Amino acid sequence: MEHTRNGGQCPGQPNTCPGQNKSDEHSRWLNGPSIEPLDLVGNEVVADMIDNVYARSGFNGRRLAEAAQLFSRMISDGATVALTIAGAMTPIGMSGIFSKLIEMGFVDLIISTGANLYHDMHRPFEMPMVQGTPNVDDNELADEGVARIYDVFIFDDDTLLATDRVILNALKSFDTTKAFSTAKLHKALGDSIQSMAEHPDKSFVARAAKFDLPIYTSSPGDSGVGLDLILPHMFERDVMLNPVLDIIETAALIRDADLNGVVEIGGGSPKNFYLQTQPTLHQILLDKSKGGHDYFIQLTTDSPHWGGLSGATPAEARSWGKLKDAYENNVVVYSCASLTFPLMAQYVLARNKPRTPKRLLNRIEPAVKIMKDVALKNDLLKKTYAGYCDIG
Repeated sequence: MEHTRNGGQCPGQPNTCPGQNKSDEHSRWLNGPSIEPLDLVGNEVVADMIDNVYARSGFNGRRLAEAAQLFSRMISDGATVALTIAGAMTPIGMSGIFSKLIEMGFVDLIISTGANLYHDMHRPFEMPMVQGTPNVDDNELADEGVARIYDVFIFDDDTLLATDRVILNALKSFDTTKAFSTAKLHKALGDSIQSMAEHPDKSFVARAAKFDLPIYTSSPGDSGVGLDLILPHMFERDVMLNPVLDIIETAALIRDADLNGVVEIGGGSPKNFYLQTQPTLHQILLDKSKGGHDYFIQLTTDSPHWGGLSGATPAEARSWGKLKDAYENNVVVYSCASLTFPLMAQYVLARNKPRTPKRLLNRIEPAVKIMKDVALKNDLLKKTYAGYCDIG
């Protein structure tokens, strides 16, 4: 594209024409698509709106389009796609979207806060969780036995305590005395919901169990599920939940995949728990099979300059060896996930064909065995940890 006047010719002064040399020097920065007035007509469908309106604009509208298109490419490329979930997503109904993505084979692995799993278990049993308002007297709510998540109301007795009983009932048939990961626990809970709930289709935990999709919790003690575990542990039998198994299993599944990508809803502990699988391999196990995750998408409202992980950029993650590249195949959308995630999900549902579910729960044991066998043959690993850990 030519940006100089008179076709780049200034009569008598070809080398001093104002802007000529500057334009030539910087033309590579000016060869992007022209930004034109956006046309909504003909783009009433969500996927078309993203491709033809958001993608042709700027700021976070364009970042949303880039994220949706990258999510679509992750699926088309056959990547093992992880979804990490922070914030109160299931209380506002995101369970239905998670379930659809699982069913279509667009998500293969989930790492979530325990709270999102706990609140996912209300609706299958028709336990009340309703739209409320933030403009309310919380003293009055507490006196009435109602808990509030911003504009969502949840009932203490009919919902929270009732869900605790569902979890404890599911644990009766689950052997807690042998060490287990959170994925195994959530599979048991999902199976129980599937068999006992009136509406199991309303639970993404149940849908994940049906498709053998592992769900991990990076902080298992920080939710109602974790709180419920104290009763059998204190009064009945040992509960041998072992978070170290979560670290081993997730690293093994990542190592086992050809390509790895993630959609991060929010940040927090689930974000880093997924990303740390790469340092687990190259920093701890000295395993050179991976060089960072291949794709990264984050939907966040947090800024990087506070130093918090939820706002940490992909470039910062690259410095830790968590991502393969600091800038390629990485998108951060600074907006509320309650707005952006449904649009992204609708986009891939429209643009991508269903994939055969990977059923990674069935891959855990063989993947862990392979990772361990390789470690046992790693002379550098043995030499590095000699005197600290007896390897092999």
